[in-house]
Amino acid sequence: MTISFSKYQGTGNDFVMIDNRRHLLPRQHQDLYAFLCDRRFGIGADGVILIQEHANPIYDFEMVYFNSDGRESSMCGNGGRCISAFAQQIGMIDKPSLHFLAIDGPHAAKIDAGIVALQMKDVSKVENYQDDFVLNTGSPHYVKLVSSFEQVDVFRDGRTIRQSPPFQEAGINVNFICPIDHQLEVATYERGVEAETYSCGTGVVASAIVAVKKQLFAANMDIPIQTKGGHLAVCLQEEAGQFTNIWLKGPATHVFDGQITVNL
Repeated sequence: MTISFSKYQGTGNDFVMIDNRRHLLPRQHQDLYAFLCDRRFGIGADGVILIQEHANPIYDFEMVYFNSDGRESSMCGNGGRCISAFAQQIGMIDKPSLHFLAIDGPHAAKIDAGIVALQMKDVSKVENYQDDFVLNTGSPHYVKLVSSFEQVDVFRDGRTIRQSPPFQEAGINVNFICPIDHQLEVATYERGVEAETYSCGTGVVASAIVAVKKQLFAANMDIPIQTKGGHLAVCLQEEAGQFTNIWLKGPATHVFDGQITVNL
């Protein structure tokens, strides 16, 4: 079988995008999606995203996301921004605003000159874990404030936290954050990828929430975020520990199109 695909990246977080409106690809096929993500033998990506029509006409499409280990996973913020741009590329939408369904529920998005703003789920629970924080922004995240990235080995320290007994079975993404030069720098170890990635959208959102909670930045403004792969921004509202109207903003870049032959 020959699969047509598009490669997208959002601040270095890269994805294989597949138009699956004809439902030719199965929802569960771990070996296939892991192969497509393999950077030596496949296409190479942090994840695979299928775009599908949804029976409910209020949604422009449905997003189905797989981590590079081939397993269907929780919400991916940068992937949500990239699939919005992909939907425009393949003609599923012809408007600057859209509404789609992902595993964590509905999302709105706005596209303007290559910048995609994605509305994320509200967050009402931020747990203290020792001196750090645990919260779910569509995916589970551990956020650790550090005074300098020189004291952190993102892969080693992130993997240690991710593999620790409280998180080992379900997995957790681990973010290290540090305010530098009026912006928040974020580095993320991602479960499923099991490595540091250049950027993580839900991790950036989790980091911004913790930064507001710690009074490092104010709500109701674009919080500038620097990741290894580039610049993002998060805007949110906060009241009595409730975080609402959360928007993740940044570029979604079409890299190339291609075809690959696989055995199903």
